[in-house]
Amino acid sequence: MRHRPADGSMDLVQLRTFLAVYRTGSLTAGAAQVGLSQPTVTTQIQALERHLGRPLFERLPRGVTPTAAGHELAARVSVPLDALESVVGGAGADHPPPAEPPVLLGGPAELLAVQALPALAPLVADGVRLTVTSGLTDDLLAELRSGTLDLVIATARPRGRTVLAEPLVDEEFLLVAAPSVAHGIDTGRLLADGPAALDGIPIISYAADLPILRRYWRHVFGTRLETEPALIVADLRAVLAAVLAGAGISVLPRYLCTRELAAATLVTLLDPADPPINTGFLARRVGGPPRPHVELVRARLTEAARAW
Repeated sequence: MRHRPADGSMDLVQLRTFLAVYRTGSLTAGAAQVGLSQPTVTTQIQALERHLGRPLFERLPRGVTPTAAGHELAARVSVPLDALESVVGGAGADHPPPAEPPVLLGGPAELLAVQALPALAPLVADGVRLTVTSGLTDDLLAELRSGTLDLVIATARPRGRTVLAEPLVDEEFLLVAAPSVAHGIDTGRLLADGPAALDGIPIISYAADLPILRRYWRHVFGTRLETEPALIVADLRAVLAAVLAGAGISVLPRYLCTRELAAATLVTLLDPADPPINTGFLARRVGGPPRPHVELVRARLTEAARAW
């Protein structure tokens, strides 16, 4: 008679069942793979979820998709379980090779879209799976600490001993406008008198509190920016589009508008000797089981960022 733990803890049968469901994406297909009925598989998955205190799968109209806890458990158990299967003779055509869970990456939407994802495309083509989340650094770091993300591109240095961060890239910020708008600005007066030369020109901002613009004003002009933005849009790519269309001026990271500057569809209003710079960091959790694909993504981002 097969032994079942009486204390509600995990056993190898439950873990094997979990891995089958994880790899097939279906309770029914997972049940067929391990030779159990679907109700039995459901009961085993529910027992695992009760033991862990977190759901392992989200139920979909067709099949299931792993939660962050599901990805984490699969990363921990897949290698030792597959090794055990091979020892007892379970490896074969009916048991596919272990599939490493997707790498869960977070960061600013603009940097992900323009820099990170193109750099990671060769890894995806080679079989590395990615699930990408955009958002604010504080929110993403909270998800990293909780295990919902594997890597985060952070716009500020993370604090705490549970996260390891390394400098990734320096973002240089530029005060920019479309040529039609720049033509009406006295750049000589801007150099001599500072931001007074920009009075009356609409300002386009990423957020209502003007975070990037205020940093530029403080660093370059030595003063606090006190104004109401004419347009607020929470995507720097949309800010760029509005500036290109002549809606006003803004401050943008150089990486986002390199092509537009080269094509002269966008111009810088100032070229200070000491432009404001923000350092981005690549953060990961301390400890945990080794994840080869996470390390591949980390190494690729670190290498690619040297040219950003």
